Amino acid sequence: MAARKSSPRKIRLLKKTKQTSAVPAWIILKTKRGVRTNPKRRAWRSTDVEVG
Repeated sequence: MAARKSSPRKIRLLKKTKQTSAVPAWIILKTKRGVRTNPKRRAWRSTDVEVG
């Protein structure tokens, strides 16, 4: 990927980075392990990000 990215594209990539994070430990404890995994988790290598 090119080093020179436009600001809107950087913002979209940052949003995707935040979305692919794991579920925080305190939420797992709060829900008594009802919520353990993030269903929207994305593998960075195998899945392409359509951000333009």
